[in-house]
Amino acid sequence: MEKINQIIQVPDSCQGMRLDQVLADLLPEYSRTRLQNWNKSGYIKVDNNQLSQREKLKGGEFIHINVNLIPEDNSSSRQEIPLEILYEDNDIIIINKPPGLVVHPGAGNPDNTLFNALLYHFPDLEIIPRAGIIQRLDKETSGIMVITRSIKAHTLLVRELQERNITREYQAIVHGTLTAGRTIEAPIGRHPLKRTRMAVVNSGKPAKTHVRILERFNDITHLLVKLDSGRTHQIRVHMAHIHNPVVGDPVYGGRGRRPKNISEETSNFINNFPRQALHAWRLELTHPTNENLMSWIAPLPDDMMSLLDLLKHEKQS
Repeated sequence: MEKINQIIQVPDSCQGMRLDQVLADLLPEYSRTRLQNWNKSGYIKVDNNQLSQREKLKGGEFIHINVNLIPEDNSSSRQEIPLEILYEDNDIIIINKPPGLVVHPGAGNPDNTLFNALLYHFPDLEIIPRAGIIQRLDKETSGIMVITRSIKAHTLLVRELQERNITREYQAIVHGTLTAGRTIEAPIGRHPLKRTRMAVVNSGKPAKTHVRILERFNDITHLLVKLDSGRTHQIRVHMAHIHNPVVGDPVYGGRGRRPKNISEETSNFINNFPRQALHAWRLELTHPTNENLMSWIAPLPDDMMSLLDLLKHEKQS
């Protein structure tokens, strides 16, 4: 159980400000919603009195925060699922998610998810919203993810994600031969007819994807992709939008497309690739406690390496 017990004196510069504004300014490591809930529950006192959120302060008051973060009973949700841990400390955990693992339980996937695995390996995550998961990868996308292990880290890194201060780079193998790198800027929203899919639509949310060529093959290109936003299926949708769908993508046109000018063996391998050839390769962020800039790399998984080896061999022959 994590306990928070802090006493903070309100500076004179906060004179005339509302309590909720003062709390947000003095305690940026906690979200406004969390602070408001604590105040409503009586865990925050001002000079030993419980005040409303809108109460204006004079400056000089003492704010006392005393709260026990009680974990939820998630014992039935814990499942012994192997995880590849790249780094861990008291604030963050960096994992390399395998393809085929759903990130969070939902309709059709009530268990056997990353959420279940995290609760098993790190029981302290029971007090963190969504077991510390602040981003998501599609089930069949592999690669690097950050998990927050403290309330402070959760609040700060969610904010960093929203402000686009966390660098996320992917590697993708796509159909077609791109002639140069480019930036794809096109809004993404729900498909107007197929509601389980996303699409480039005028009413969608802004989305920007930067694409750089790593290597060209016959009708196939290996890409480095960097996101400026994090829309659902963003890379897959944007690549399909420019008619270069990700190899193996069963939803956005990357499966069943036979490349030109390659051997039958390579063509069959590509045509039968079991998932979208997309991997979250690199992550860079500022550590929420020591403020060091840190980065990690998750090497390409075996299936994508095998595909690249086959393409390189054919290119050289």
